[in-house]
Amino acid sequence: MTKDQEALITATVPVLRENGVLLTKYFYNRMFTHHPELKNLFNMGNQKSDKQQTALALAVLAYAENIANPMVLLPVVDRIGHKHVSLDIRPEHYIIVGKHLIASIQEVLGEAATPAIVDAWTAAYQQLAALMSGHEAGIYQQKTNTEYGWTGWRPFVVKQKIAESAEITSFYLYPSDGGKVASHQPGQFISLRTFLPELKLNQARQYSISSAPNNEYYRISVKRELGKEIDTNGMISNRRHDHVHEGDVLEITAPSGNFVLADGLDAPVTLISGGVGLTPLLSMLQSLISNDHQHPVTWLHGCRNEGVHAFKHYVEAMASGFPNLAHYTFYNEPTEENKQAGIYAGFLDIAGIPEFNADPNAHYFVCGPAVFIQKQYRDLLAAGVDKDRIYFEEFGPQVLSLN
Repeated sequence: MTKDQEALITATVPVLRENGVLLTKYFYNRMFTHHPELKNLFNMGNQKSDKQQTALALAVLAYAENIANPMVLLPVVDRIGHKHVSLDIRPEHYIIVGKHLIASIQEVLGEAATPAIVDAWTAAYQQLAALMSGHEAGIYQQKTNTEYGWTGWRPFVVKQKIAESAEITSFYLYPSDGGKVASHQPGQFISLRTFLPELKLNQARQYSISSAPNNEYYRISVKRELGKEIDTNGMISNRRHDHVHEGDVLEITAPSGNFVLADGLDAPVTLISGGVGLTPLLSMLQSLISNDHQHPVTWLHGCRNEGVHAFKHYVEAMASGFPNLAHYTFYNEPTEENKQAGIYAGFLDIAGIPEFNADPNAHYFVCGPAVFIQKQYRDLLAAGVDKDRIYFEEFGPQVLSLN
C-alpha cells in the first residue's frame, strides 16, 4: 500500500466507528445472496444475533486504525486464524469475501466511495488477506507436522455419552479409522460439523476439549439450552443431547485455539469459570495435576445450583489428592446444606473469599459468559493483578476488548 492509500483508510475510521455494523450486515446479506452455499460454513446463529456482524465490524475498524502497522494486530490475527483453520477455511474463501466486501463499501457509501477510496480499500483488503491466509498456512502446516495431526474434517465415533449434570453431557470421541489423535494443548477446542434439519444446512460449532491431553480421544462437554425460544446455537447443542448416541459418527477438525496453558508454566495458576466455561479450564487443571505442578493452583467456579454443577465430585477428588489445589464454588441458588458445605452464595466474587489472595506472580485464566468475564477481569485488576497475566476465552465471535 502507498502512504496516500494508508491516509485514505485512516480517514474512513470515523465512518467505520459509526456505521461499521451497518456495512457488515449489508456485506453478509450480499455475500449469502450470491453464495448461499457459504451458509454451510458460517455460524447462522451468530448471524441472526448480529454477533458475527459486530465482531467483523470491530475487526475491520481495528485494522483501519492500525493500517500503518498491521503487525500489532498479530494476537488478533492468531486468534481468528485458529478459528478459521478449525472451520477449514482456505485462501479461495478470501477471494469471495474480498469481492463482496469491496462491492459493499461501494454500494453502502455511494458517491462517497470515490475511485481512490475503493482502490485504497482493495489494496488494504489484499494486504489483510495475505496476512491472514499466510498465518493460517503456518497453522495448517503445524497441524500436519504434529504427530497424529491432520487438516480438514475427519470422522470420529462417539464411544461414550455421559451426563455430567442436569444440563451438561460429555461425549468421548475416538477416530473411526482406529488411529491416534494429536495431543491438544490444554484450553484448545475442536470444531464439530452436523446437519441441522431446521435450517437445512450443515453447521459447525466449536467445543472446548474437557479432557486431559492424550493420543486416544477427545472429550467435549456440551450444555443443553433451555427455554421456549432456542436460537440456532442452542438447537445445535440440544441436537447433540437428543440425537447423538454412542456409536454415531461425527466429523471434527484437529484441535485449535490460542487460549492455552503454556508448556512448562513455572508459576501459580488460578482458573476462574462460570457455567459451561469450566470446560477448557478442566483440561488445564487435569494437565497441571498430571504434571505435578509445583506451585499453588486455585479453582474458582460459579453456576446456578448444585443440579447444574458439572464435574463437582471430580474436582473435589482431585483436590483431596493434590495438596497444592484449592477450590471454591459459588451458587446463585444455594441450599442451606450447600452453605454448610462451604458453598458461597451469589455471583462469583473473589473479594468474597477470605482465603483468596490475588498473587501478582500467578497466571489467571477466565472463561464464561461475557458479563462474567468482564466482572472477573475488573476484580482481578482491582486486586493488583497485571492485565498481561489475565487470559480469557469468550465463546463465539469475540466482541470483548479488555486487554
